[in-house]
Amino acid sequence: MSATQTYMFYRGYALPTETHSEESLKFAQEFEFGDDDVVAVTYPKSGTVWTQEILPLVLNGGDLTPIQTIPNWDRVPWLEEKRLAVVVDQLPSPRAMVTHFPYHLMPPSFHKSKAKVIYITRNPKDVLVSSYYFHQMAGFLEDPGTFDEFMEKFLAGKVLFGKWTDHVKSWRHTDLGDRIMYITYEEMVQDLPAALRRFSDFLGCNLSEDTIQKISEHCSFKSMKANNMSNFSMIPKQYMDADKSPFLRKGISGDWKNHFSSEQLARFSAVIMKEMEDENFSRPWSLD
Repeated sequence: MSATQTYMFYRGYALPTETHSEESLKFAQEFEFGDDDVVAVTYPKSGTVWTQEILPLVLNGGDLTPIQTIPNWDRVPWLEEKRLAVVVDQLPSPRAMVTHFPYHLMPPSFHKSKAKVIYITRNPKDVLVSSYYFHQMAGFLEDPGTFDEFMEKFLAGKVLFGKWTDHVKSWRHTDLGDRIMYITYEEMVQDLPAALRRFSDFLGCNLSEDTIQKISEHCSFKSMKANNMSNFSMIPKQYMDADKSPFLRKGISGDWKNHFSSEQLARFSAVIMKEMEDENFSRPWSLD
C-alpha cells in the first residue's frame, strides 16, 4: 500500500483509513458528551489498550464480564474511529471512550459537558520503540523503514497524530480544572494498584481494596496477553501480523535502552528537550 491509500489527512493529522473516515470524524465532532462520560486520552502507543482493560472494571466495580465477552475496541471505543457509531448505543453508563485527539480537536459538546479525562503520558523514547514495532506488524500502516528513519519522522511529527511534544502540551494547557487527571504509563507499570486507586478516587467509584487487587490481577500484562478479547488475536493477519511482532509486545518501561545508539539518543533527547523546555510538569523519566 502507498501512503496515500493508507492514510487520510484531517486538519493536518495523518490517520489510517482502515480505522478512520470522513464519516467517523464528522460523527466524532457531532458526538454529544454526557456529564458522566469518561475519556482516556493518549498519544499513540502510550497505554491506550491497557486503559481499555482498566476503565470498564473500575467503573463497574470489578465485574469481569465486559473484558471476557467484548473486544476491547468495542467495550471502550475510540472517539474518532469508525466503530463508535456502531457500538455507541450499547455502551453502559457511565460510558468510557479513548481518543488520540489533541485537545483542540475535541468536539464542542465535550467542552460544555462535565465529562472527565484521564491523560496518560509515556516516555517518548519508549513510545517511539513501541510505535516502530507496531508499524512493522500493522498491515494498514506504512512501512517504518529503518529505526533511524522512523525516529526522524517521529521527531518531525510526520507520524500518526503529529508530534508527541505538541500532543502532550495541548493537554497540559487546558481549562478543564478538576475534570482532568494526569498519570504516566511508568507509574502504572511500577504500581498498578496505586494507579487504580487514583482512577477510582478521580472517578468517584470508591472501590474496595479487594476489588482494586482483583482488577490489578486481571489487568496485568500476562492476563491481557492471554485474553483473546484484549490481545488482538481476532484481527486477521493481513491487518496485524503477530509473526512480525506481537501486538502486546513487552508491557514494560525502559525498553528504549535496547534500541537507541548513543548518537540517536543524543539527537532524540536534544529535540525533545528543546521543545519541552518551557514545560515544568514532573515526569518519572529523564529526557536526556
